[in-house]
Amino acid sequence: MSKSILIVVVGLCFALSFLSCGGSSSGTVILPNRVLASQGVTATLAFGGLVIIDGQNDTLPRVAPLNGGSSPGLIVLSPSRNIAATFDSGTNTVFAVNTARQSSIGSGVHLPGPTSSIAVPTANPTGFAAVPTATVNGFAVLGAVEALDFSSSALTTIAVSNAQTVVSNSQGTQLLVFSADSDAVTVLYPAAAVPPVDTSCYTNPTNTNPPNSACTIVQDARFSRPVNAIINGTTAYILNCGFQCGGTLPNGNPAPASVAVFDLGSLSVTQTVTVDAATMALLSGSTLYVAGSPVNYPCPASQKTAATNCGTLDVVDLTSMHVTSSTAITDGYHERMDLTSNGQLFVGSSHCTNIGNVNNPTGGEIRGCLSIFNIFNGSVIFPPDNGDVTGLQGFATRYVEYVAEGGQLRVYDTTQDILLINDFVPQGTIDIVGYVGDVKAIDFF
Repeated sequence: MSKSILIVVVGLCFALSFLSCGGSSSGTVILPNRVLASQGVTATLAFGGLVIIDGQNDTLPRVAPLNGGSSPGLIVLSPSRNIAATFDSGTNTVFAVNTARQSSIGSGVHLPGPTSSIAVPTANPTGFAAVPTATVNGFAVLGAVEALDFSSSALTTIAVSNAQTVVSNSQGTQLLVFSADSDAVTVLYPAAAVPPVDTSCYTNPTNTNPPNSACTIVQDARFSRPVNAIINGTTAYILNCGFQCGGTLPNGNPAPASVAVFDLGSLSVTQTVTVDAATMALLSGSTLYVAGSPVNYPCPASQKTAATNCGTLDVVDLTSMHVTSSTAITDGYHERMDLTSNGQLFVGSSHCTNIGNVNNPTGGEIRGCLSIFNIFNGSVIFPPDNGDVTGLQGFATRYVEYVAEGGQLRVYDTTQDILLINDFVPQGTIDIVGYVGDVKAIDFF
C-alpha cells in the first residue's frame, strides 16, 4: 500500500511541475532533444498526458507533461514537428500542442467517436481524423472524416462510409480515405467541403471536379481491400490487404495482396505488384518495405519458434516493380515501421502471437509483436518481449530505437546483436508510470 501511495505522490508532483515538491515555477523549460510519450491512466495513476523525455540520455527531466487528456495514445506530428496531436480515448478528443512553446493549441476537438488514424499535413493548426462510427443525420450509414481546426476547437464533418484510415498529401489539399470491407478508394478535397456536414460522397460520389464536390470515389478492379497508402509527391503506393482483410476474387478465391501505384492527378492505377501481405509500408529511396500477415502462413522451421503462423516482410524494387526478397516476421496486424540510420528496420504489429511471458520468464522462448530486419544482410531477429507495438522512434545521431510495446517504453541499442542479454540501453526501460501508447521525437537530432 505504501509503495502505491508513493507512486501517486511522485506522479502528482510531476504533473504539477514540481511546484510543491522542489521544482521551479519560473516559466516553461524548453529542452533540446525532446521526445514525447503518451501516458495513459492506470489503477495507480490518476492523470494522463504527453510526457517529455530527454532523448539524448533516455531520462525524464523535471518538466511538466503536456496536455493530452486522460488517456492519450496515438501521437501524430506535423512535417515540421511544430504541432503534435494526440487522441484521448477517454473522451474521444484530439488535443494539439505547439511544440516550440510547449503549450496547448485550443481546448481540444471532440470527435463523434474513436479514431485510429489522424493526419496533420502542414505547419498550420489543422488536421483530419477518420471516425468509422460517426453518424450523419439523414443517412443510415456510419463514418466520416473530420476536418479539425485546433485553434477554434471546431470541426467539419465529411461523410465517408466506414472511414477507417486517412492519408494526406503534403499540402493537405487531397486526402485518400480507406474504408473497412471496401474495394474502393475515396479521394477527398477538403477545401471544397461544405460545413458543418458535407455529404457529397453520398450525393455526388463520382465528381472529379474538386470545386464542385469534395469527394470522388475511385473504383478499380485492381483494388482489393485497400487499407493504407504511402504518398510520395503525386504518386501514392496503395496497400491492398487482399484476403487478410476478407478480399476475394470474382470467382470466390482468395484475393492476393498487392501494391497499386496510383496517380493522384488522374486518379488512376498505373501498375501493381503482388506481395505476400500488405497492411503497412515504409518508403526508402526506390525501395518499398511492405509488411502484413498472410492467412495461414506457417513460420519457417529455421526460426525455431513456438508460434505457428508468421507475417511477412517483402522488399519491393519500385524501379522494376518486383519483389526482391521476402522474410518471415511476427504475425498480427502490422501498423508501425521505422528505419534506423544504420539500417535496422523495426516492424511492429498488434494482436500477434505472444510466446512466453517477459514478466515471468522460465528460460524458454519469449517473443512478441516486434521484428527487426537488417536491410543490408536480410537477417531478422525477434527481441524477447511481449505485447502490441504501438510506437516506434529512431534518431539521426544515436544508434537507438524507442519502442512502445505492451505499454512499456523500451530503448534498443541498434549497434549490438540484440539477442544478447544486454539488448536494452541503458536500463532497458524508461520508467514512465502508466501505459505508454506512442512515442515521437519532436526535435531533430
